[in-house]
Amino acid sequence: MRRLPCGIYNETYAQDMAVIRTKAQWALTVISLLVALALPLIIPVSSLQVVNKIGIYILSGIGLNILAGCAGQISMAHAAFMAIGAYCSAILNNAGVPFVLSILCGGFFAGGIGIIVGFPSLRIKGFYLILATMAAQFIIIHIIEHWTWMTGGMTGLSLGRPTLFGVHFGSDQAYYVVILVFLLAGTAFAQNLMRTRTGRAFIAVRDNDIAAEVMGISISRYKLLAFFLGCFYAGVGGALLAHWMGAITTTLFNINLSIWFLAYILIGGMGSSVGPFLGVPILVLLSELLTSLTSGLMMSFPWLLNVILPLHDLIYGIAIVLFLIFEPRGLAHRWEIFKISYRLWPFSY
Repeated sequence: MRRLPCGIYNETYAQDMAVIRTKAQWALTVISLLVALALPLIIPVSSLQVVNKIGIYILSGIGLNILAGCAGQISMAHAAFMAIGAYCSAILNNAGVPFVLSILCGGFFAGGIGIIVGFPSLRIKGFYLILATMAAQFIIIHIIEHWTWMTGGMTGLSLGRPTLFGVHFGSDQAYYVVILVFLLAGTAFAQNLMRTRTGRAFIAVRDNDIAAEVMGISISRYKLLAFFLGCFYAGVGGALLAHWMGAITTTLFNINLSIWFLAYILIGGMGSSVGPFLGVPILVLLSELLTSLTSGLMMSFPWLLNVILPLHDLIYGIAIVLFLIFEPRGLAHRWEIFKISYRLWPFSY
C-alpha cells in the first residue's frame, strides 16, 4: 500500500489505483511537462545536444532497468542491442520505410534477438549470465562489422534526419520533440508495467526464481519476456540515436557503453522507475564537465598532457565508487526517503 501525505485519503478504488494521486502531484506533472516542452527555447543548441543524448540514454536505460533491476537478469550486451535497433532502423529508413515505423521495427527486431540471447538465462544466472551476455555483445558487433553489404562494415551507414507528416526534423530543437514523445510513451508503459501481473512476476523471479516457480509463475516465459522488453527499449533508443547523429558505426556501441549503462542504473537505483532519470543525467553531465575541464587544462598546460589525460577517467571512476559506498541503493533510495519525510510532515512519527 502506498502512503499518502498527512490529511489526504482515498475515497474510491480508482483513486487508490491512480498513478498521479494528489493535486500536488498533478501540479508538478503539468509544470514538468511545460518545462520539458519549453526547454529547446531556453537553453543553447550546444546544451540541447547533451539533453538529446541524455533523453536517448534514459529511454535505453529504462529497458535495462526492467531487465536487470526488475527481473534480475544482468545484461552486458545493452549497447549491442542499441546497435541492432540503430542499423535495422537505418536500413529500413534508407529503403523508404516511414520514420516512426522504422524505429519501431528496430525495437522489435532487437527484442527478437534479445529473446534468442535470453535463452541461456533459463539455465544459468549470476556471473555466468553476465559472461554469456558479454559474449553476445562481441558476437553481435562482429556480425555487424563483417556483414558489409548490408551494414556497411566498419564504415557504417549514413541516413538523414526524419520527415514525419511533411515536417522535417532537421534541427536539434525539432528532434528533441521526437525524443520527448518516445521517452514519455516509454516511461508511461514502464511505470504501468510494474503495477500489472507481469511486473509483479518479474519481481518474484528477481527475488527468488525457485519460490516464484513453486507459486506457479512460468520462469522461462517471464525471463524471455524481460529480455524482449529490455532489448526493445534498447533498440528504440539506438534507432533514435542513429537518426539524430545521421551516421552510425559500431564504435558508438562498444562494450564500454554497456558497462556505463549498468553504472547509470546502479547510481540511479536498480528496480526504481526514477532510477534512469537520476543516474543518466548525473553521470552524463559529470562526463561532459570533466571533458571540458581536461580540455581546458590541456590548452593551458600542454606540457602536462600525460598527467591531464587520465584525469577524466580517474575522477569519473572515483565519483562512481563514492556513490556506491555512500548510497549503495542508488539515488532513488534517497528520493524515497525524501518522499516519506514529506508525507509525514508536519508530524515526526
